[in-house]
This record gives sequence, C-alpha cells and structure tokens, in this order.
Amino acid sequence: MMDDTIVAISTPIGESGIGIVRISGKNSFPLAKKIFTPSKKSKINWSSSFKVYYGWISDPENGERIDEVLLTLMKAPRTYTREDIVEINCHGGLVPLRETLEVCLKLGARLAEPGEFTKRAFLNGRIDLAQAESVLDIIKAKTEKSLQL
Repeated sequence: MMDDTIVAISTPIGESGIGIVRISGKNSFPLAKKIFTPSKKSKINWSSSFKVYYGWISDPENGERIDEVLLTLMKAPRTYTREDIVEINCHGGLVPLRETLEVCLKLGARLAEPGEFTKRAFLNGRIDLAQAESVLDIIKAKTEKSLQL
C-alpha cells in the first residue's frame, strides 16, 4: 500500500477560484509528465524541488485539454509525506477538479483514503502520533476556541 501512488482533491468541493489535486508517491513525477504540458516559456526541471510551472493538464488518451494550471513539484524527502509530491492548482469547481483527478486515476494512481497523506507522513517518520492527531483536530475545528484546546 505504501508503494503505490495516491491522488486526492485536497480542497473543498464547491465554487472557488482555485482547487488543488495532490499526488504523492514514487510515480507522481512520471504521472505528471504524462498529463502536464508546460507553456512555451516554461522549461521543467524534473530534478528540482519546490518549483512552480504554468501550463495545461490534458488527457493523454485524446490530447484534450482539461484545464489551465500551476504545477508544483516537491521532491522527497523534504515533503509532508516524505515522498515525491505533485500539486496541481487548477480552477475551482467540480468539473476541472474531477477531470484532473480522473486522468490521474486512469494512469494508475489510487484514490487516497481520508487522512492517508497524514498517515504516510506518520509512517515515514515526518510527524509523530500527537502531530498526526493534531492535524485531524485542526481539520475538524469549527471555532477558534476549539483550535486552542
């Protein structure tokens, strides 16, 4: 399970300016290479980390463009999961997020379970158990007071 590449929509579904699809695992960069086309001005350095590139996500089966995006590459081990991570910042809303997610799934990524990015961070020694539990508390917090507890 830890050897596979996972993908999930990391922002709430709804109307918004930006939505994020996150990919983590050893095949995240090869997967991104198949679906991302940089703008003519962008030269991608796949060996660099924490770089952002402008371009498009496309379906490799038919070449159809899905969305105009910003793609961020983050190399292991200096990431949340201590695995290679790709974050795709696409337009918010259901259609671009769902289609970006679906193309990743078609190329072999597995849909992440709820909390799986944090689980990987814990299992890979990035965070301890108390920190992992704190992440859940922060996500579930409804008020500023509950964040302080």
